Amino acid sequence: MAVRQKAVATLPTLMRALRKESPSIPQRLPSLRRGFSLYDQVNLIDNIPEDQLRFQGYTDSGFTVNGVEYEGSLLCVGNLMLSWSPRKMSDITVDSLSIFQAVRPIPEILIVGTGRYIQPIDPEIRKFIRSTGMKLEAIDSRNASSTYNILNEEGRIVAAALLPYGVDS
Repeated sequence: MAVRQKAVATLPTLMRALRKESPSIPQRLPSLRRGFSLYDQVNLIDNIPEDQLRFQGYTDSGFTVNGVEYEGSLLCVGNLMLSWSPRKMSDITVDSLSIFQAVRPIPEILIVGTGRYIQPIDPEIRKFIRSTGMKLEAIDSRNASSTYNILNEEGRIVAAALLPYGVDS
């Protein structure tokens, strides 16, 4: 009980001291994606190689990648990006993903951006992706592009098949 009373008694003094201190230099908020070592912090967001794909934005009809705006669906494997023919979920077929039978090294995960909302993936497509040795993650395109950035920045072999964000079904 005595410890609590002492804490309550020092609280007004602490509050006054905190109000008096104002930071002279504004501090940037730390990134959630920082690598830590014993000696240094490495900000992965600011130190991206120029040849690495990085999604910077999206619209209802496309994406901004490395400062360039692209219309329509995109297929990314590692740091290779291709225009992709599907325009809606029902257009995604085993044929539209057949490139993954030839790609080497095999990506560890395929992130499917399903447009504005998360949508189920056809069981036949799931079976095909598993047969290639990849894992499959289906999420909305906004989060899919962010997830791709994070995994790619970590140096992992990752693929993304992204429908534009404006796709509803």
